[in-house]
Amino acid sequence: MQKLTKLIYNKPLVFSLWFGLSFLIVLRELLNHQGFNNYTIFKYNFLNTIHLHNLYAPQPEHYYDLNHYGPIFSIIFAPFTFFPDSIGIILWVMFNAFILFKAIQRLPIKENQYVIILLLCAHELMTASANVQSNPMVAGLIILSFNFIKTKQDFWAALMIALGTFIKIYGIVGLAFFFFSDNKLKFIASLIFWSAVLFVLPMLISSPAFIIQTYHDWYIDIQAKNLVNTSASMQNISVMGFLSKVFNAPGLKHAFVIIPAIIVFLLSYIRVNCFKSPQYQLLILASALIFAVIFSSGSESPTFIIAFAGVAIWFMNLNRPVTRLEIFLLVFALILTSFSPSDLFPRSVRETYVIPYKLKALPCFLIWLKIVYETLTRNFAKSDQGQLAPL
Repeated sequence: MQKLTKLIYNKPLVFSLWFGLSFLIVLRELLNHQGFNNYTIFKYNFLNTIHLHNLYAPQPEHYYDLNHYGPIFSIIFAPFTFFPDSIGIILWVMFNAFILFKAIQRLPIKENQYVIILLLCAHELMTASANVQSNPMVAGLIILSFNFIKTKQDFWAALMIALGTFIKIYGIVGLAFFFFSDNKLKFIASLIFWSAVLFVLPMLISSPAFIIQTYHDWYIDIQAKNLVNTSASMQNISVMGFLSKVFNAPGLKHAFVIIPAIIVFLLSYIRVNCFKSPQYQLLILASALIFAVIFSSGSESPTFIIAFAGVAIWFMNLNRPVTRLEIFLLVFALILTSFSPSDLFPRSVRETYVIPYKLKALPCFLIWLKIVYETLTRNFAKSDQGQLAPL
């Protein structure tokens, strides 16, 4: 047991897995001359912005699918467009991995517990990296907003929330940490300031009229994408997608699921006297990360790096010793959520059950319910005294 503990806390090994798995999966695809459609979409987000072309119109001559990112993304991605695609792809993937790495490393948890969070999330990060997705960065921005609020840096916390929202909407769940701020007026003012800055910033490489029109186009695009997601086999990996398939209800209105889910999420806030508890705050962080994914019709397999970061944070935030149920839920999530898209999982089971029934979302949903239950019942005054004892 002591040797196992030393192994999982081995920073060089865990860091190598964190960055190495993502690097190797992308390098393999490059060597096999695989195309990276997402990277091309990201590149043309920038190119279309500077050339005043509609960001959300089809461009089959360059890429299939559509761009669904806000215009601020063109500023973030701009530096990578100056490299050859093969180099830019690797740099982009490593950049995303680094943002999430630093966010997890800065978590206000005991000693080196963040190393285990990295270890638990490394495979899910590889899945996101294989698709050259921005989801690791988005997860990192959400966690960083929490970290900055914890360190009383509300100005920077507001930037993380605004940036995540202007990129891909998911970042808006950072508002869940508002009640943990010691200076709420400063937080609100900062959020207004950064929202204005990020709204205007793309105009520096484009034009005011074009960017204003682009935000209107983005709103229409998001509405259209939501309609398409409900019937797409690789999209809507969510609680709504799971319920629609299980109960053979393809016309299930998402509001019937999302509205009760929001109410359940908000129930966690009735324990106002726990707002200062570090363990309670970490549970809200984990809940927000998972909620953003499992109740989104736009969720696909690479999106789950956001939710799985929440799963890992939840597990490291449990009272010790952990129960058999909690171990089961973690293992269930590792197998069905993290490993199911990979060659580690039986292909026939994946194609027959996991993908059609959106089962990747199921373990995260069960863990989310467990998190909400913990926020309502855990004795935080007692558990904070021995917060995050070693495994």
